[in-house]
Amino acid sequence: MTAKVFPNVCLPNDATIGDFCIIGEPPRGKQDGELETRIGARAAIRSHTVIYAGNVIGDDFQTGHGVLIREENQIGNHVSIGSHSIVEHHVRIGNNVRLHSNVFVPEFSILEDDCWLGPNVVVTNARYPQSREVKENLRGAHIKRGAKIGANATLLPGVVIGENALVGAGAVVTQDVPAGAVVVGNPARVIKDVSEIPGYE
Repeated sequence: MTAKVFPNVCLPNDATIGDFCIIGEPPRGKQDGELETRIGARAAIRSHTVIYAGNVIGDDFQTGHGVLIREENQIGNHVSIGSHSIVEHHVRIGNNVRLHSNVFVPEFSILEDDCWLGPNVVVTNARYPQSREVKENLRGAHIKRGAKIGANATLLPGVVIGENALVGAGAVVTQDVPAGAVVVGNPARVIKDVSEIPGYE
């Protein structure tokens, strides 16, 4: 089976699209082709990826297998999203961002340029799930330029991860992380500066 591409999808001629992909799927309440979907040059979209309508995606985009990208996101150039990862709607992703496999990024998150999320990272956006007015108070994390999030880390709603910060594997981040800080544990705490780690100085 080849890919299914809905109306009003702008795909470059040099895109590589795997089998069983769906591109331009309309979200609930929208008609086929109502929202324009744009994907930049040299895209590599691997099998079983689903990209909803209304996304604006830059050049050199690539997905692993089985990726889900919901509607109306802004995604920059040179972005890689690993197999079985999910990006919900109204997310902003900058340039040169890497999401490894099984990453979850909920709506209203911001990932600035050059940030890196390891396997199984979970970002959350509902401080009190199923509470009254929870939908009106959703706040994803804001991961600033160059920050790195280790495997299996969890970011609580609305936290800000500072520029070039490093979140250790398995950490549960409940508060903002300063720029350049290394945090580990549950709840995550600052243990040093990134400049103290060989290879980052």
